[in-house]
Order: sequence, then C-alpha cells, then structure tokens
Amino acid sequence: MHTFTRASRLAVLAFLPTLAGCAGVTPVSYSGVASSSYLAPNPSDTSGHIPYRYASTVAWRAYDKVIVEPVVVYRGPDQQFGDMVEEDKLSLARYMQTRFTEKLLSRFTLATRPAPNTLRIRLTLTGAVTTTPVISTLSRFDMAGAVYNGVQTARDREGLLTGSVIYTVEIFDAPTSRLLTAFVSKQYPSAYNIGASIGKLAAAQTGIDKGADALMAQLR
Repeated sequence: MHTFTRASRLAVLAFLPTLAGCAGVTPVSYSGVASSSYLAPNPSDTSGHIPYRYASTVAWRAYDKVIVEPVVVYRGPDQQFGDMVEEDKLSLARYMQTRFTEKLLSRFTLATRPAPNTLRIRLTLTGAVTTTPVISTLSRFDMAGAVYNGVQTARDREGLLTGSVIYTVEIFDAPTSRLLTAFVSKQYPSAYNIGASIGKLAAAQTGIDKGADALMAQLR
C-alpha cells in the first residue's frame, strides 16, 4: 500500500516553497567552545561549510602522531540540536569518534600522551538536524523539489528537508598545548544523495564522513 496518495503528494508540493525558505541552520561561533574567542568569520569560504575559522602557519607534515580526544556533545545555550533526542546526539558523537579516528589513522599513529611531533584534536558536536522521513526522499522526485534540489546541488548547498551536522574542530600541538587551528564546520550530503535521505540520522552521518575527509585533506 502506497504511503502517499496523489492528493498527499500535491499537498507536499504545495508546502515545498515554504519548507525551502526555512530549511537549514546557520552555525554560530559557540561561546562555550574553548577556542571561541579565536574564531572569526571566514570570508574565503563560499560554500558555507566553514563559516568561522582560526588558522596559524603550520607545517602539518612535521606531525606523524595524533591524540584524538573523546567527542563532546555541546551543551551551551547556543547549541543547535533543536528538538533532537539525547540518544540521537550520543549516537552521532560515537559515529564521529569512530569515523574521524579511522580517517586520521590513515596518516597518523594514534598516541595516548603528548610527545614531539604529536597533534591533539578536539571535536565538539554542536548541532545536527535529522532528515524528515519519506518526504525528504519524495522531494527528490517531484517537480518542485527536483528543481530546488537541482539548484542546491549546483551551489553545493543543502537539499530540501535533508539533515546536517555542525561541529567544531580544535587542533593543538600536543606537547605545548598551543592552538594551531580551529574552525566551525557544517556538513551535509549532496541534495541528490538518495541514500542519505533514508533514515533520520543518515544525512548527518554522511556529513560526518565528508567532514572527516575534508579534515584529512587539510592535514596532508
């Protein structure tokens, strides 16, 4: 039995423009994050993936070991989880810990204590949006949704009713605790990634995967 009748589909289409207008969450610099005072708007970021950043000149190739701190779920008043339940926040934090560590191990040796040539990385999950079940997938195939998502894909922006993840990355020189770089990142799947529109956390998890790949590209 089909979940959506023709009338239901037309009703969804009627609401698409309204939903598109309020889609997405705009990250902030998160006042409770230790490096918040260092973060500044990032005018070179046209994609919106890294809206705030602090960077110093670093020879990343000089580092060959890494300490990955446990991922923290941000509890500050400017957190951006909406009405996400605690279980889902913790699930995303565990997924982030696993995926970022796996990626980092392709380049670094995992360390447990400060030593020369060692980075210390702190990841803080500051916000996330779940995918709207069924309607998100449907919007990829209906006319209005297809047009909107096509434009968003070309702009590397969020698809309609697709989930996302927001987090901060702080990277320190482990022996000295000197902050090397820090940034706020917002990640989400391509608007036409159908697999990421199925399951309420699938899009946020895909965003975490993309974020781990982007971090590794920076550190190579």
